[in-house]
Amino acid sequence: MKKSLGAKTLLFPTPVLIIGTYDENGVPNAMNVAWGGIASSEPPCVAISVREQRKTYRNILAHKAFTVNIPSEKYMKESDYFGIVSGKTEDKFKATGLTPVKGEYVAAPYIEEFPLVLECVLKETHKLGVHTQFIGEIKDVKVEESALNAKGFPDPELMKAFMFDPGTSAYYAIGKFLGQAFTVGKKK
Repeated sequence: MKKSLGAKTLLFPTPVLIIGTYDENGVPNAMNVAWGGIASSEPPCVAISVREQRKTYRNILAHKAFTVNIPSEKYMKESDYFGIVSGKTEDKFKATGLTPVKGEYVAAPYIEEFPLVLECVLKETHKLGVHTQFIGEIKDVKVEESALNAKGFPDPELMKAFMFDPGTSAYYAIGKFLGQAFTVGKKK
């Protein structure tokens, strides 16, 4: 029997997404956003949701660009810090010791130490309650070579990406390989 929990922001797995932007003075900033994911395959787009009072909100609108950085478990503390502290009062890169790198395709920094990066240009914005959804068209994907599988694609186990549990505000490791999508269902 299922128990009703009411209308809540519960969706699993919820990726940990660190958004890279530049402010009006060209200072790099990073923010941990909980709400986001792929929004379109053609053109390739990602959606993230940010509250208007956040520095990242203004930065995205000013530069029409952002990066989505996927951290490894090794950087869980730094990733959490990016969501706790405001870029209005702290230089988050200086505080964490992580390295901002100028995007190759967009006017936004990415994080050198993180295994997966999406460089995005702002395509659309949608006001949704307390958040604004930013749709970014993915202009490039960068992956640490050590996190690639034999076919040349990112491997979640090698990346050691982790997830956020919005119900308990906790982080969890991503599990093991279970089977090949669009193949295992054929056995039914």
